[in-house]
Amino acid sequence: MRRDPELAASLQAEIRVVYGADTEVWLFGARMDDCVRGGDIDLYVEVADDTGLLDRHLAVRRALYRRLGERKVDLLVRPRTREPSPMELIARKTGVPLQTMSPSPQAP
Repeated sequence: MRRDPELAASLQAEIRVVYGADTEVWLFGARMDDCVRGGDIDLYVEVADDTGLLDRHLAVRRALYRRLGERKVDLLVRPRTREPSPMELIARKTGVPLQTMSPSPQAP
């Protein structure tokens, strides 16, 4: 997934089904570098609260497995109710929101 707009929209939609429409998702890490081959898909996810985090995390994992198969995906999930860790700050700062990568609607 080297900034594939259709895949970005699909992943964001899958994650928002589980965590809610106000969930924000960023792609960060090696997949941000078009010159690097391979690598896992690193996603930073900000959610509204920490309710049922484990169950929701597992549900997202299942959805992403159905969508991506054996591809390795790392999920870094932060409820907005707690302060971000240094890694979460880096992921957000260096990442690209999937929303900005999503395909634009076609004009009629």
